[in-house]
Order: sequence, then C-alpha cells, then structure tokens
Amino acid sequence: MTRKHTIRLGKYRLQLPGSRPVRVLIGILLILCGFLGFLPILGFWMVPMGLVVLSIDLPFVRRGRRKVEVWWGKRKARKAAQKAANARWAKEADKEK
Repeated sequence: MTRKHTIRLGKYRLQLPGSRPVRVLIGILLILCGFLGFLPILGFWMVPMGLVVLSIDLPFVRRGRRKVEVWWGKRKARKAAQKAANARWAKEADKEK
C-alpha cells in the first residue's frame, strides 16, 4: 500500500501521487514552467511550489525548505514581539498623559 502524500498550503491540502517518479516529474515541471512566469497562467509561483513538491523526495531540497520554515517562524515571532512591545509602549505613553 502506498503512502498518501499531501502538501498543506495554509488551510488547503493538495493530494500528490503515491509514485515517487511522478512526484519528482511534477516538481521539475512546475519549476520549469515557473521560469516562464511572464506568460499568462504560468507564473513565478510555480518555482517554490515545485520545490515544495520535490522536498518530499529529495533530502537536500527538504533541508533548504526546513531552513526557510525556521527562518520564517523566527521572523514572524520577532515581528509579533516587536508589535506587542510597541503596543505596550503606546499604552504606557497614553497613561502618562
């Protein structure tokens, strides 16, 4: 029995084929079509989507995706902390008035 592979994009889940060669082919085609992003329908969004599909089967792509995920999470947490600090500072400034 083949394992079900899915990609989660926000609240959406996309099912991928169970066959590894088919997934690799889909990932490569997405990347190649992404380089034609100046054409209608095809877009530059296809390059990262192809890398995500390839990250299921290729460890070196998976490591890169994971590094980006960790960086993005830290960046998001840092921005949330900065926003909270600014809100706290504004609240204290209003109390002094």
